[in-house]
Amino acid sequence: MLFKRNPNGIDLPFPSEITPQAVYEGRRQFITRMAATAAVGSGMWEMANREAFAQAAASGGAQKLAARANVALSTDEKQTPFKDAAGYNNFYEFGLDKSDPAENAHTLRTRPWTVRIEGEVNKPLTLDIDSLLKLAPLEERIYRLRCVEGWSMVIPWIGYSLSNLLKQVEPTGNAKFVEFTTLADRKQMPGLRSGVLDWPYVEGLRIDEAMHPLTLLTMGMYGQVLPNQNGAPVRLVVPWKYGFKSAKSIVRIRLVSRQPRTAWNDSAPREYGFYSNVNPNVDHPRWSQASERRIGETGLFQPKRKTLMFNGYDQVASLYTGMDLKRYY
Repeated sequence: MLFKRNPNGIDLPFPSEITPQAVYEGRRQFITRMAATAAVGSGMWEMANREAFAQAAASGGAQKLAARANVALSTDEKQTPFKDAAGYNNFYEFGLDKSDPAENAHTLRTRPWTVRIEGEVNKPLTLDIDSLLKLAPLEERIYRLRCVEGWSMVIPWIGYSLSNLLKQVEPTGNAKFVEFTTLADRKQMPGLRSGVLDWPYVEGLRIDEAMHPLTLLTMGMYGQVLPNQNGAPVRLVVPWKYGFKSAKSIVRIRLVSRQPRTAWNDSAPREYGFYSNVNPNVDHPRWSQASERRIGETGLFQPKRKTLMFNGYDQVASLYTGMDLKRYY
């Protein structure tokens, strides 16, 4: 998002940041996420999820997605209301304003959908969404999400560690980074006409970041399949990095030997580093990163929260031992 500065030096957002958030009319009330019991076997989970997607395809509506709660990797903070998480988005393929994705993403066709995993691997694969759903048991993980723009959310995502998928393709010793390419279809994505980025949207991680248990290959949120505007049908969630690192609507995953070029780093390298770890001590060139505004919290004068190093996920700190985090921002 772009900011403008008024004469007194305070960073001000464009109107898209301060207009009322989109409200959905005529949408069904979503059932709260399902609690899983240890007695349910993986076969039952696969059957339930296949049935959920079959119903979604038939009805065109959002469907429940069964998942076991992973308490150990979840925060107990108050969750952002669904209407905010689904109505206040950055997904420039569908428009530049926060409400544009929710208004425009109905044009996205999420079936059929395949993801190609290739590059420095011994067993390249092409998997459809049903195969991805069955590859590992689905978990619900409640993660903090921190946007580089200075706002945050708490979202219950559904998926499994990306490492489950990467292990299937057997990375070679040359695999040092993982590149994620997202869909870029002008017929489905009106925002591509904006030219704000060099499409398709590409993001990347170092291989050890991609293999970390927290890195989530995500197919759902709030107990249901991903809404289109949140990156359906499959996206990445990397909770210790700024949100733009979590690529949406992924169509290709490529393991490579060199650091890949990525969309925002190419567009504005001084502002969007390759690593983009949440760091309150390293400001964006045009605004501070020391604090954040939690979306969904009421009150005109609601105080901002202090931003936590690595967004509070201290277990990843060892990945960056010895690195200058101001240089490699």
